Amino acid sequence: MSVYSTLCFLAAAAMLIAFVNSKIGKMQTTIAITAGSLILSLLIIIAGHNGWFHLEDIAATQISKINFEDFLLKGILGFLLFAGGLGIKLPHLEDQKWEITVLALGATLFSTFFIGFSLWGICQLIGIQLDLIYCLLFGALISPTDPIAVLAIVKKMNAPRRISTQIEGESLFNDGFGLVIFVTMFTIAFGDTAPTVMGVTQLFLQEAIGGIAYGFILGLIFHYLISSTNDHSMELLLTIGIPSAGYAFAEVIHVSGPLAMVVSGIMIGNWTRYIGFSKESEEHLDHFWELVDEFLNGVLFLLIGMTMLDFSFHQEDWVLMAIAIPLVLVSRYLSIQLPYVGFSRYRQYNPMSVKILTWGGLRGGLALAMAMAIPAGVMVIPEKGIDVREIILVMTYAVVVFSILIQGSTITPLIEKAKVWELQNK
Repeated sequence: MSVYSTLCFLAAAAMLIAFVNSKIGKMQTTIAITAGSLILSLLIIIAGHNGWFHLEDIAATQISKINFEDFLLKGILGFLLFAGGLGIKLPHLEDQKWEITVLALGATLFSTFFIGFSLWGICQLIGIQLDLIYCLLFGALISPTDPIAVLAIVKKMNAPRRISTQIEGESLFNDGFGLVIFVTMFTIAFGDTAPTVMGVTQLFLQEAIGGIAYGFILGLIFHYLISSTNDHSMELLLTIGIPSAGYAFAEVIHVSGPLAMVVSGIMIGNWTRYIGFSKESEEHLDHFWELVDEFLNGVLFLLIGMTMLDFSFHQEDWVLMAIAIPLVLVSRYLSIQLPYVGFSRYRQYNPMSVKILTWGGLRGGLALAMAMAIPAGVMVIPEKGIDVREIILVMTYAVVVFSILIQGSTITPLIEKAKVWELQNK
């Protein structure tokens, strides 16, 4: 079966789960799809181990044909981030610019090193010889919150404006900085030459600043293209050109495509929406991109659940998975609480802010895609065939699944408490 056919069947399965959930479960759609795919994966594995029927190898083979890293990072990510950027209100972003900047940069850096050094110390205590650089690599890929998971779950719960803006803005903008940290750690771990301060600075300027500048230029070009036509269909079709050809060209010129999509999405959503689109297109813009967003998210979250079929689990993996989840949560709490000590000196915040930002700092497909980019073969426990890639991958998977299923499904009471406080203090 071809990759295209596999994706078609996965999309149909995602839509079926979403439909059944809408009639019976009433869970948030992406949570239901992830849970459904995990249950299906477990049933296939259990059935195979008990000899009922042998679909495990067939399913794993089909899933492995889809290069998850390329499918997300070089494929649908541009569409999902552009759709997220369209929904960001620029005045709200302006009001929270310093908070978002500190959280996207400082919190990510703090979390990377806290997780890295803590994991290394724990591994030494339990007798797993995982080098510090690999622990820091895990910290780098798991620290940035995932904009796809955050926007798909938290955004739709109608949190208070400031909290919602902070968590959405942080998740959309921490990609560039998180990528620089990850690439630096990756180069130290697997590269032939050691990175320099000049090299890291150049990488940051090229990827992050270059991505923002490119996104602005891209948004400007498409603003004028959209403004030059009154054809309703053409106006909406032109918006597709940004996350497709525009995102692909970002890779050609070596700038951050994700940041470019966020910036251009914000421009189209806040500028072109009101002075470039015809009245009919303005009314249908959000509906059109919500449909694209829902469809691609369905396929992505189904893949996250089904990816388990391609893993091998050892006893040491389960131990590290159990360690990774609370470690990432503690790191997230500290990286939010410390900046809020400073924030609170200048303005009043909802008392639930730290809790919601901590519990709502979801991880998703982006972290998993970066973990899958780690090369295999660097052995940690040779006698059992456990390498660095396997350890980092299973820890990442545990954190991702926990954040989507547990954190995503239990954050509502925190948001409701925040809403009550907002009403009482208006």
